[in-house]
Amino acid sequence: MKKLAKETAIYGVSSILGKFMNWLLVPLYSYVLTSPADYGIVANLYAWTALLLVVLTYGMETGFFRFANKYAEIDRKVYGNTLISVGTSSLIFAVLTVVFSQEIANALGYPEHPEFIAMLGTVVAMDAIGSIPFAWLRYKSRPIKFASLKLLMIFTNIIFNIFFLVVCPWIMEKNPGLIDWFYDPDYGVGYVFIANVIQTVVVTLALVPDMLKGEFKFEASLLKKILAYSLPLLVLGVAGIMNQTLDKILFPYLIEDPVFAKSELGIYSACFKISMVMMMFTQAFRYAYEPFIFAKHKDTGSKEAYADAMKYFIIFSFLIFLGMVFYLDILKYMIRSDYREGLRVIPIVLFSYIFQGIFFNLSLWYKLMDKTMYGAWFSVIGVVITLLINVLFVPVFSYMASAWAAFACYLIMMLISYFAGQKHMPIPYDLKTIGIYTGLTIILYGISLFVVTPWEPLNIVLKTILLLIFVFVLIKRDFPLQNINFIKRFLK
Repeated sequence: MKKLAKETAIYGVSSILGKFMNWLLVPLYSYVLTSPADYGIVANLYAWTALLLVVLTYGMETGFFRFANKYAEIDRKVYGNTLISVGTSSLIFAVLTVVFSQEIANALGYPEHPEFIAMLGTVVAMDAIGSIPFAWLRYKSRPIKFASLKLLMIFTNIIFNIFFLVVCPWIMEKNPGLIDWFYDPDYGVGYVFIANVIQTVVVTLALVPDMLKGEFKFEASLLKKILAYSLPLLVLGVAGIMNQTLDKILFPYLIEDPVFAKSELGIYSACFKISMVMMMFTQAFRYAYEPFIFAKHKDTGSKEAYADAMKYFIIFSFLIFLGMVFYLDILKYMIRSDYREGLRVIPIVLFSYIFQGIFFNLSLWYKLMDKTMYGAWFSVIGVVITLLINVLFVPVFSYMASAWAAFACYLIMMLISYFAGQKHMPIPYDLKTIGIYTGLTIILYGISLFVVTPWEPLNIVLKTILLLIFVFVLIKRDFPLQNINFIKRFLK
């Protein structure tokens, strides 16, 4: 558990700090881009790229972990064959995207900007290739290098976003002759995509030394085994990412007025992004947990370790939830005032992220038992729920329907996976403790809704007291500080 916590913390540095810096792009976009509709374009196209990235990796990251651990003596060959497969398919995709960029742009409703499609197609192909050397670093327990490269990627993106969206307009106003040979002030949102291309190229070049560590001796029988294991995970991955992005992909088609649709999507996406603090935590946990479950599988007491990991994941998820909802009066200033009507989705979205994280925790049983089709079916059920609620209710309730669709989707997937998992691979989860913290979280959140005074600073103080109550229960019951050596010295 200490190793898992340590690696979660290191991965969390890149995931949380990196995504936090990326998170700060939300106020940049909301204050700099002309209207919420411009942010809606970014949200829509990035939803497509997230979906395509899952398709282009087709479960090979998890497949690599499974077979590199299973055949540890030939792990470099497993790595090389995985990279050959993903690299070939990604290069073909990139070429096709560039060649047919105009046709794709026409179909998506951006006929005047086919270069957006070409740029994002190239980016997603390079990201797919890069996912395998990143998996290699996780397999080799090199979280510091992993974190450093992820931070390089994030900081490069942020630097160029600031350069194009803030610095260049300022220079254009003061001394246009310096940059008018490459900068077009009317290109606006297009510079968001250019920054993404630069970021991806930089990190792909940095990953080349790790790519070369594979044994590139093609072995059809080995690749066939990896693909047989991984392809069901493609269904799982596609369904999973569709549960996250389907609303943003469908939204422009579900509201008649296209300008209003993009504006509503921009508001929803900006507020959704604020909730990503929870996703940062689950992502950091996932990076450490997936290699952990495969390595721990044969150990005595592994099921107890999985149960402990679930308990602490849920406890700290609730702590983050309360921290977010109690301080919305501060967080609202992250976005421009015309976006703030969408803040009501944040508690709903946070709970959907918690359910998603628990579902990921529960997914270990079918991965360890090589029954990945179960995960695929669970995610397909989630997609159907997401699709139905969005199609039926978005035309009436706009983005609130999308938020509740995500909530219902992950709640049902979580419950189905739990009951199926307990039948095939029973794990002694501490349901009593989980129930206590769930009840405590709901009670404290309910009380906070009535903490409304004319003085905003007083509201924040009162909600801080509520948060401290949760922390006190956590320390007293399940996280005694005297058990941490560093703190124990001071307590003495």
